Amino acid sequence: MLKSVIILQKSIISRKIRRLLVICTIGMPILSILFLLSLAIGPVDTSIPETINSLISVLNRGGKAKTLSEVIIYHIRLPRTLCVLAVGVGLSLSGAVMQAIVRNPLVDPYITGVSSGAALGACLAVFTGVTIMGTILYTIPLAAFLGALLAFLLTMSLAEAAGGSDVSYVLAGVVVNTAFSSLMTILIILGEEKLHGILFWLFGSFAYVSWRIVWIIIVPVFALSAVILLYAYELNVVLLGDEQALQLGLAVKQFKKMMIVITSLLTSICVSFNGIIGFLGIIVPHTARMLVGSDHRILLPSTIILGAIILIIADMIARILLKPIELPIGAITSLIGVPFFAYLLAKRGRMYAAGQ
Repeated sequence: MLKSVIILQKSIISRKIRRLLVICTIGMPILSILFLLSLAIGPVDTSIPETINSLISVLNRGGKAKTLSEVIIYHIRLPRTLCVLAVGVGLSLSGAVMQAIVRNPLVDPYITGVSSGAALGACLAVFTGVTIMGTILYTIPLAAFLGALLAFLLTMSLAEAAGGSDVSYVLAGVVVNTAFSSLMTILIILGEEKLHGILFWLFGSFAYVSWRIVWIIIVPVFALSAVILLYAYELNVVLLGDEQALQLGLAVKQFKKMMIVITSLLTSICVSFNGIIGFLGIIVPHTARMLVGSDHRILLPSTIILGAIILIIADMIARILLKPIELPIGAITSLIGVPFFAYLLAKRGRMYAAGQ
């Protein structure tokens, strides 16, 4: 009997590994092609061979662009595409972790209030006109990041005061989101002329990404993502329920708090520079879960690949759909995410509400 169980477990693990290999084998070439297309497509299109030649040429000269094509590809599109990759990974991974912690596929990385906090911080920065080194380029991201952290701390404090359960964190996040969103609405009405330009940021945009800020996003996003990957097994244990997780030696409450802190910090970094990109943290983890199952050792790497692919596609659609006008990328992801969310709510909501 024991031998049969061991053989069955090995078979299941082998099947999951094969699924991950398929995702990687198919996903990585697709991601590479999309990366090149993202560098080639825009208000001024270039061919793939020209894009590759221009990129190689400017890299060989240490980033010194000589032609208009090299300037566009290296100084505008390359940092933007790298940032899209990082944010796609960060938000998708955060969503997968939060869904595991709360054991519900209907939650996203913004559940702790970081999105509304970031939005309020960005609006305050524009409304007050405060600048850093004579420019608002760094003021908005910094204010957004501080606003996100403030919202997160308020959510954590309120949740702890309410008992520190999974439901407490969700409800506390709803309260903080509502409060900060209300304050932001009042601020927008009071400073309509000043805050007109902030609306584009609020719906998510990579239009202002440059080499000056791209590393501030990429380095912490991938560092925090690597930390999350190290705890894939513990996330599997959490899915078993608090009692069984405790029996297996996991300090559940402390682990959940740590993961909430990491994912909230990761989400704050992603939204601070690029605005609020809706539904990515819901649709990507659940799509990956349908493809490879709930084992986070397989799910998290799959989520990373899918998140990068989907956000690059959304960013290209935002750039070319009404060319030369660029649409907010958050509008594109929301249009994709709304029917997907409705499907989840109708088909899976009851099961997860029952804790199954």
